Amino acid sequence: MAVEYELKFRADGAVLQALCKEFPEHHTHFQMQTTYYDTPSRTLSARHYTLRLRQENLKTVCTLKSPAKGYGRQELEVECDTIQEGVKVLCKLDCPTDFPSLVAEGVTEVCGAKFHRIAIPIITDRFQAELALDEGMLFHKDRTLPLCEVELEYKGGDCEEMTAYARILATLYGLEPEEKSKFARALQLGE
Repeated sequence: MAVEYELKFRADGAVLQALCKEFPEHHTHFQMQTTYYDTPSRTLSARHYTLRLRQENLKTVCTLKSPAKGYGRQELEVECDTIQEGVKVLCKLDCPTDFPSLVAEGVTEVCGAKFHRIAIPIITDRFQAELALDEGMLFHKDRTLPLCEVELEYKGGDCEEMTAYARILATLYGLEPEEKSKFARALQLGE
């Protein structure tokens, strides 16, 4: 499993536009539709696992995220067409040892997100990262919540330098840290 390290910040549309102007080259646009799953007894979220099926333009991927040391998350991702297919493949890979037994009872749709992402590579002589500008909606059944955030995801090099860079961006653009994942915020809509 790869380790994912990202920093999230709350934003608004004006900040996303300003960042697009700040980094005018190499934008990649994605239409994202994410559905989050859990077991009927909610054992995955109780263990801080996130299981999702995401359509990224024309590609569909199933992702399992699990806790890692520090702020990182273990991430395992496979291309597939359905959640059932994705779970089968994940169980055969280097997933957490308890995952296959947890999903044996099956999984059900819990909540989701639908958003537009602008992905911008940030490459310096000290680190590589992806700046993701996300705008759309989180949902849980018939409840919705607007989504507008900036993510900076580590891709290589010196992680501390990327974190320092994120602090500078936050100061320049008045960004507030977002401690909760999209999944956690969408899940809260059902409470």
